[in-house]
Amino acid sequence: MLLTVTGKMPVLLTVTGKMPVLRWAAFFNGLIRTWFMQELLDFLTRFGLAFVPIFVAVDAVGILPIYIGLADGIEPQVRTRVVRQAMVTALVVGVGFTFLGKELFRLIGVTVADFKIAGGVMLFLIAAVDVVSERRFTRQITTLGAVPLGIPLIVGPAVLTTSIIMVGVHGYAVTVAALVVNILLAGVLLFFGGHIFRLFGQAGSRAVTKVAALILAAFAVMMIRSGVLETMATALVGSPP
Repeated sequence: MLLTVTGKMPVLLTVTGKMPVLRWAAFFNGLIRTWFMQELLDFLTRFGLAFVPIFVAVDAVGILPIYIGLADGIEPQVRTRVVRQAMVTALVVGVGFTFLGKELFRLIGVTVADFKIAGGVMLFLIAAVDVVSERRFTRQITTLGAVPLGIPLIVGPAVLTTSIIMVGVHGYAVTVAALVVNILLAGVLLFFGGHIFRLFGQAGSRAVTKVAALILAAFAVMMIRSGVLETMATALVGSPP
């Protein structure tokens, strides 16, 4: 065995009849790097495949006009607090449901269709009052970010259902990462909603509020219809011939 030392650092160590140890180290280093890059590429590929369906389900762009209607008349500082509350609520509910949702629903006997119907009824009541009356729906600003903004608007039945499906296809790590990134993107978009308020002005914001209420009502009807159809389909499949 030969050992050459420069100062205190060994620079060459060989074993008779065997490849130099430094070459073995370089070999294993390259092997680890190759494995890491392959794993990273695989993760990013699966992340993209999970990200797109969740992005469509969150529909942050579609939520923005509804948020403008809900936050009409609220001070900018309070709107910022509302968005933060919505992000925290959406993250906790979304990630928690991804891990425990199926078991929780099975335990209490609730289906995703039931969740759609309940959420749709709640949103429709809010939208109906905002459309037909000049008086805003009475809601607690302190909880506006949690309900209905955090749930069921940002994280609603579509997001919860998609997350469960993505877990079965891509696993928990990829699904949770895609879900968190989508919720954060929605939060960034809502944070910039204040610029839209200033762009429209007070009169424009009032007009957008009415349109947003109609959109919210239509969204609520869609949720209720989807839930009812899923319930009927389940009942028909489960009924005896």
